[in-house]
Amino acid sequence: MIEITKEQENNYLQLSVEGEADASSAINLDKAIREAFDEGHQSILINCTNLNYISSAGLGVFMSYIEEISSNSINFILYGLSEKVLKVFGILGLDQLLTIKENKEEALEALNGI
Repeated sequence: MIEITKEQENNYLQLSVEGEADASSAINLDKAIREAFDEGHQSILINCTNLNYISSAGLGVFMSYIEEISSNSINFILYGLSEKVLKVFGILGLDQLLTIKENKEEALEALNGI
């Protein structure tokens, strides 16, 4: 089960992901990210502080947006990944393709430094 909340901040949209991004819930994650892109947000922070687990389906959602993020110059930053979840991103090399920060402060610094 996954719960995603949207919060519009000053110059960015934050999506907070809570629970488990697995085969049955990855569609909800995909829908939330797609809506953010379709709404024209250029800066998106993904709060993964309460993301307990991510399966290949959940990782696939993030992978499917890498090209779009790059070609549209979207500031897309994930933060707060647990050691376990971060390790999975690292195994697949996604930590090299996506911007991942330790906490919200670092994510905001990266966002404002762009």
